[in-house]
Amino acid sequence: MDFDRLIADVKEDLTQVEQVILGHLDTEIPLLNDVAQHILRSGGKRLRPAVLILSARMFGGAGEAIHQAAASLEFLHTATLLHDDVVDGSDLRRQQKTARIVWGNSASVLVGDYLLAIAFRSLTLLEDLVVLDTISHATSLMAKGEILQLIRRFESASESDYLAIIVHKTASLFAAATKIGACFGGAPPERQESLYRYGHDLGIAFQIVDDALDYVEDRSKVGKPLGVDLRERKVTLPLSRLLAVVNEGERAELMGRLTQDELGDEDVQRVVGLMRDYEVLPYTLEEARRYTRSAQRHLEGLPDLPERGTLSQLADFVVDREF
Repeated sequence: MDFDRLIADVKEDLTQVEQVILGHLDTEIPLLNDVAQHILRSGGKRLRPAVLILSARMFGGAGEAIHQAAASLEFLHTATLLHDDVVDGSDLRRQQKTARIVWGNSASVLVGDYLLAIAFRSLTLLEDLVVLDTISHATSLMAKGEILQLIRRFESASESDYLAIIVHKTASLFAAATKIGACFGGAPPERQESLYRYGHDLGIAFQIVDDALDYVEDRSKVGKPLGVDLRERKVTLPLSRLLAVVNEGERAELMGRLTQDELGDEDVQRVVGLMRDYEVLPYTLEEARRYTRSAQRHLEGLPDLPERGTLSQLADFVVDREF
């Protein structure tokens, strides 16, 4: 499924969003401009702005305010990526060096802080208390999700723990995007809630697939090396599932590998091999599809317009993507 073709009807809106983003990155501080542009122009699909715009247009919303709101969401998302890479010690993102590797941890954190400030400043100027409340709630959930991930350990990790993390870290911002779009479109509260639930489930599916891609053996279309999450000891759904289904001897072996100071290529290959044997990735992707089907059900009571069809197709795209 081709993403650009799928969102062709909102391409002009996304171009306007891009102009808003670039306008905020033309400051008198070269370091700030360089770091922010490095990650904002690194190949992200602008999925969150796209669902915000589609949600708004479903109810007749259009104009500069929507572009400002969509750009603010992208600033917020990008800020979390900059901070995440520092916390996780990540070297690569989307097949290029992370900002922390190029400019250092301090620059990454401070530019992330700047983007957060710009996001809230822009949303404040739009003078919509519901929008501000929605994004403030999402931001607090995202921060909690980071802390939950930080304290999670593979020794006691469960799928319910994992779900709680991605609901906070990822689903909250997708849900905010769709609700904010509905707000600017003038949708009644019950329709806003339907789109919020759609975005929530879409975000869960998106993160599950993102985590599954870490273990896909064909890396030709994946924007990072094999097993990055594993090397960083992130207990995502594939690893949680594997630990739950292996036999006692294999679990002891896995625990031995995971408690090493550093995981090498042979360790990663062994884990990936066990995932293949126990069909972990098909299980993981079916879990993602379960959430996309739920997301699509939340669209059923909404106006039968092209935007609704595109949102439904985007849910399928999230699971079928290869990057």
